[in-house]
Amino acid sequence: MQNSLKIIFLSFVAGLGGAVTYDLVKPEQQVPPVTEAIRAVQVANHDSSSTFQPVLSSRVSLPDANTDFVAASRSSTKSVVYIKNISERTYTRSYLDWFFDVNPGSQTQISSGSGVIYTSDGYIVTNNHVVQNADRLEVVYNKRNYNAELIGTDPSTDLAVLKIDAKNLPVIPRGGSKELQVGEWVIAVGNPFNLTSTVTAGIVSAKGREINILQGKFPIESFIQTDAAINPGNSGGALVNRHGELVGINTAILSRTGSYAGYGFAVPIDIVKKIVGDLIEYGEVQKAFFGGEVSDFNASIANRLDISISSDVELRGVLLGYVQSDGTAAKAGLKEGDIILKVNEVEVDSRSQFEEELSYHSPGDKITLTYKRGNETGKAQLTLTNREGTTSILKREIYTSESLGAKFETVPKVERDMLGIGYGVRVFNIGNGLLKRVGITEDFIITDINRNPIKDPQRLVEILEKIRGRVIIEGMNRQGREGYYSFYLR
Repeated sequence: MQNSLKIIFLSFVAGLGGAVTYDLVKPEQQVPPVTEAIRAVQVANHDSSSTFQPVLSSRVSLPDANTDFVAASRSSTKSVVYIKNISERTYTRSYLDWFFDVNPGSQTQISSGSGVIYTSDGYIVTNNHVVQNADRLEVVYNKRNYNAELIGTDPSTDLAVLKIDAKNLPVIPRGGSKELQVGEWVIAVGNPFNLTSTVTAGIVSAKGREINILQGKFPIESFIQTDAAINPGNSGGALVNRHGELVGINTAILSRTGSYAGYGFAVPIDIVKKIVGDLIEYGEVQKAFFGGEVSDFNASIANRLDISISSDVELRGVLLGYVQSDGTAAKAGLKEGDIILKVNEVEVDSRSQFEEELSYHSPGDKITLTYKRGNETGKAQLTLTNREGTTSILKREIYTSESLGAKFETVPKVERDMLGIGYGVRVFNIGNGLLKRVGITEDFIITDINRNPIKDPQRLVEILEKIRGRVIIEGMNRQGREGYYSFYLR
């Protein structure tokens, strides 16, 4: 009997020990190419009763003898690096920790992705989601580890720029994504599953794809779609044409499993050039606004708006659905319901195309929009502005409070106008602190605290660090819904 009890007790202790050991020692994770966000898109766009059937590449033929990827692969693999995102994760003690007298405190978590050498003096382009929430970033290149400085990020395009202390690095020649043709052969270079410098080949399946995955307030989605295999760890890697020119930065896959299922997406190099140039020079993207918002235009929308159409030709363009009251579009005479046909001399037939054309410009640039109103066609010349409605260079100002456990920034004018508020401060990067304890959500805009208007981050922090008694925080969530938080501080 005693022997049986000993065996049972030892088996129980061994099982607990195995659970603790696994919890304390975990393998390095790779950052998937925004797979979780893609899954959400699939749920929204597919009938829940149906079974997802991924359509794999349907090439009619393999590359012919004249399609040689050897030279392109040889040159591009030298310019793709491995990125480590290192962060400290704190967690609450469990009964297992108490049982074995383990004091976890915090745990190091490592995820990884890819990056592309952009300049010979150490600037590297990758995805924003690869470097997100990092306490420390490392770049592995040519069997050496470099500490990386985060120069800037742009969630609206899922791009980020790092800098390492190195010289004479090999740079991939930059091509042009506008010249890239559907059906053209491309290769994807990255580090999937920790396999350094892996190359896969495929074709350009489509251009100008909008798949609603980006997190920025004014996202620019005009992806290159390819069937070149992109797997977890490829995020931030290079999409290269057969001439060895960089044509895109690999960003996303469409998959329910987290692995390649035939659909990969890359940010076009023409967008990358503008975004990365701004991040290097200013630390923030100088995004241009025209004082309105557009949406795709189709027969259903035309019927809803009582717009008479008799041919597919009349369905060209994008619908101007919102015009800022004192914005540059209104000043140029544009009105809600206008159909924009061209940006300068470039025809636009989708919102993604329109946003891509706008993304090449900076505040202060002058553009011409060709539009249709009823049966009349006209042109409007306007000057693009920044998010505050001016043409000056802007730098993002972020206020951090360790006691509140969050970062804060003033909501820009162009967003305030869209939301219909006169002022407000956005809360983001919420960590351990007061705001997390009272349940305030990411990207919540605080407009008032106990009826006191909140117009700048410093004022917000001063109030919350000193206030006692009943507190009522009013504002708006990321979906634009008004609400409030009520709690008591001793």
